[in-house]
Amino acid sequence: MKPKNKKNVIAITGPTASGKSVLAVEVAKYLNTEIISADSRQIFKEFDIATAKPDEQEMQGIQHHLIDVVNPDEEFSVADFADRAAKIMDNLFEQGKTPVVAGGTGLYFRILLENYDMPRVAPDKELRAELKNIEKTEGVEVLYNMLKELDPVLAEKMHPNNTVKIIRALEVCKTLNMPMSQAQKKKTPMYNIKWFGLGHLNGTDRQFLYDRIDKRVDIMLEKGLEAEAKSLYEKYGKISSLMNTIGYQEFIEYFDGNITYDEAVSRIKQNTRRYAKRQLTWFRQNPEICWFDIRNMSTCEIFQRLKMMLTEK
Repeated sequence: MKPKNKKNVIAITGPTASGKSVLAVEVAKYLNTEIISADSRQIFKEFDIATAKPDEQEMQGIQHHLIDVVNPDEEFSVADFADRAAKIMDNLFEQGKTPVVAGGTGLYFRILLENYDMPRVAPDKELRAELKNIEKTEGVEVLYNMLKELDPVLAEKMHPNNTVKIIRALEVCKTLNMPMSQAQKKKTPMYNIKWFGLGHLNGTDRQFLYDRIDKRVDIMLEKGLEAEAKSLYEKYGKISSLMNTIGYQEFIEYFDGNITYDEAVSRIKQNTRRYAKRQLTWFRQNPEICWFDIRNMSTCEIFQRLKMMLTEK
């Protein structure tokens, strides 16, 4: 049973290259509403090709929020996303519209829609500098091991090379003097959410998705991914947002002479496939998501089925 007096929200999620953006536009057109992007890379200005950021033609006149929000060298936290997204949703509710939240960043969905509260801990510049120095002198593995000691539950869910998230988690743990995973408390549900996911019904045969990923990387290369990565690297250097974005981090290794061009391309495809696997693992923890198998249904067929489900009471 739906909670009473709660606004409706549509959530469209799934792994990278599954077709979320296209489906979200069709749903938004059908409902005469707007899209809130839940993508932690598309928030950065200039991060275009590598993040598969939709262009004006792909947006089809639909307003997309929380894309091109900050410069690559500026910080933008999960709490920042949740605060801004909530305000946008309130504005849409006032207009009688149902927000469509679409993207692949699981933590964004968790904090905004899945009833978790992110601990509000202000940045500690001194501590961050200390942790970054440890990364520089001893490596990110040392930081990851520190996190495993302070918060093994969170460390298990985090990629061991994601320096930005590891440092933030350590910052929260040390500031609150408790595991960050314990500080993420459940809160009262605020919305009625209809969850839709694009992926595989059984989650075992992912080769179809991996082939789509490889094809999309090839298209990115044709669009000028290498030139985009080089321009950003020359402008900003090895900032964390670049070094933690697939498509840029590999080319930077190539620019520095550490790997060949072919190795960079191979790593982009491999890292994207690994990321998609982690996304599927994350979202399958949510039992409310209605999954569509992209192997057997076209975007048009998925949209038609989704429309029928939206009209069901």
